Amino acid sequence: MSLIVVAECLAEPGQEDRLRTALEAMIEPSLEEPGCLAYRPYTDLNQPARMVIVEEWTDPQALAEHFTTPHFHHVKHVLDLILAEPMTIRKLTAAAVE
Repeated sequence: MSLIVVAECLAEPGQEDRLRTALEAMIEPSLEEPGCLAYRPYTDLNQPARMVIVEEWTDPQALAEHFTTPHFHHVKHVLDLILAEPMTIRKLTAAAVE
């Protein structure tokens, strides 16, 4: 069963474009990683400073390895400088259907 990750970021005022650029730069290298099935950032239409990344990974180990990559460490450093609040990360699996 795959693992869905929903990560939410809120940029400091004036840092919206930098946030968008940083997250868009993560798409290609993330999709090239073993175990990455999907990686897509979205902008909140009601609050453009807020972006959500929806990812799908084959398993928790693939996600754990993602967190060790150079591109993840780079974006984490950038986000530490431009986010108004800490990023929230939700890890989800399909609900059991009875």
